[in-house]
Amino acid sequence: MEVEVSAEAKDKRLNRLVAITVVLLSVFTGLCNIKDGNLVQNMQQAKSDSVDTWGEYQATRTKLHIAQTARAEVTVIAQGTSGAGKAQAAQTLATLDGEIAKYTAEAPKLAAKAQGFADSYDALNVHDDQFDASEALISTAISLAAVAALVESFGVLFGSWAFGAFGLFMGVCGFARLAFHPDVLSNFLG
Repeated sequence: MEVEVSAEAKDKRLNRLVAITVVLLSVFTGLCNIKDGNLVQNMQQAKSDSVDTWGEYQATRTKLHIAQTARAEVTVIAQGTSGAGKAQAAQTLATLDGEIAKYTAEAPKLAAKAQGFADSYDALNVHDDQFDASEALISTAISLAAVAALVESFGVLFGSWAFGAFGLFMGVCGFARLAFHPDVLSNFLG
């Protein structure tokens, strides 16, 4: 079975529309990929900052627990001593009380800071999903446009435009930081 593809298409208008479609969608996808790459870098930084800050929070909570335990032990030991031992124990207790107060004040601030980084990551991820959806939809649109040229069908080209329009919409949502999120698509693919 031989398929003959002529160099001259029957309808040059269709080929011109396909070419314009492919160029416009390709340029838009290129711009989206640049923005998405920057977005992913920001996401990686937010995740790194979140992990680091949660680690600092855990270390602070551990130091707080150690200081509280040491204070309890010094208190017990001080009850059995007198004179110089009591004075030294009081000084140690004052130092431990200062550390406990410092760690008690630091921990909630660190938790809030870490949660802020995590929230920033989640907000950036919404826009990353928008750019990913845009890329997938536009790739499908470009493929359909190529098929439209091969089968010389305006119907397939219109289908390409539908996918392309939704892809453009998703890309614009990513650039404009709009809240629209394709939950069904993200849940299905994610």
